[in-house]
Amino acid sequence: MSMLSFDDALTQLLAGAKPVDGIESLPTMDVLARVLASPQVSAIAVPSLDNSSMDGYAVRSIDIAAKGTHLTVAQRIPAGSVGHTLAAGTAARIFTGAPVPAGADAIVMQELCQQQNDDVVIDHVPSKGEWIRRAGEDIESGSIIIRAGERLSPQHLGLAASVGIARLPVFRRLRVALFSTGNELVMPGEVAPQDLPPGAIYNSNRFLLKALLQQLGCEVGDFGIIPDSLTATREALRQAATGHDLILSSGGVSVGEEDHVKPAVEAEGELSLWKIALKPGKPLAFGRVAGRAAFIGLPGNPVSSFVTFLMLVRPFILKCQGAARLTPRSLKLRADFDWLKPDRRREFLRARINEAGGLDLFANQSSGVLTSAAWADGLIDNPGAEAIRNGSFVTFLPFSELLY
Repeated sequence: MSMLSFDDALTQLLAGAKPVDGIESLPTMDVLARVLASPQVSAIAVPSLDNSSMDGYAVRSIDIAAKGTHLTVAQRIPAGSVGHTLAAGTAARIFTGAPVPAGADAIVMQELCQQQNDDVVIDHVPSKGEWIRRAGEDIESGSIIIRAGERLSPQHLGLAASVGIARLPVFRRLRVALFSTGNELVMPGEVAPQDLPPGAIYNSNRFLLKALLQQLGCEVGDFGIIPDSLTATREALRQAATGHDLILSSGGVSVGEEDHVKPAVEAEGELSLWKIALKPGKPLAFGRVAGRAAFIGLPGNPVSSFVTFLMLVRPFILKCQGAARLTPRSLKLRADFDWLKPDRRREFLRARINEAGGLDLFANQSSGVLTSAAWADGLIDNPGAEAIRNGSFVTFLPFSELLY
């Protein structure tokens, strides 16, 4: 079987992603990381009135021809109150956020003023508009403040609250069933490290993938470890297909005698088994179970599972969630290392940014070395068969773009 390019695999995956149909109206305080279902329009202008961006004095600039001008302090305007029209030859003591009184056209910051009894000495000649925030400067009434498809950040929640939006319409959470396959897998806590049987390994993928799914805002049904049995795998698939949008497995997606995922999915639905020109990764299964739930089978090696999730499963999930932006932003950074024997497949190398602003490469890029993923703060996206020389610039995908 010829290998499928990474881009072709991603295109086919996304073509099979079906956005969820349920929409929930939830309190704005409770929708962090959820995907907005419809655009939000502000009913008000922000600020609603011209206001001061400094603690100081509201003045008429025409009254201040030179430094040292004395003005009578005729009123005091804290935030939350409204002053009266400023008379000629007077100033208003004003505080940050307070509305600028009618007649005033500038604010002089308090550091440039001297209070003398009921007067203030202005040691600065202001220009019109100085330190005044204009009404609607941040948000115009009737403008869209958050577009549909945005994954809601803390900033979005603050923005919605700033215009009085108490509830937001968001797509329901994607329901994902998760399981691992393999008789060799043991859960931490079940067996002490010194008692681990020969050939047994702790199931790290279950922790890794569940955390990745939760970080994307998915509702996870954890089906645990499925024995290497066709019957057990088919039963797990039937149960997982009920009430879940996606079934995600790790391990067992090859074609060996003990790899039962492929025949099980084919018996319960339909499956395409791909060999992707991707390192780490390569084997990936995609299909549907019982005509309902999508199925993605990841390789068992932990770094392969991690990378294929970030680069292929994550955008699939985002599209199902209704997100508008699926592609991570990348940086062009300097490689402070040599990588002179590249693989012919497209590589995603674990690296991190050093103090000089360049990239260091983890020494062991094996698909079984999970230490590399914990050490790194991103992936270098290296085209197939392309060597990297010290000082050259490469495409870097920071985990800040891939994990959230």
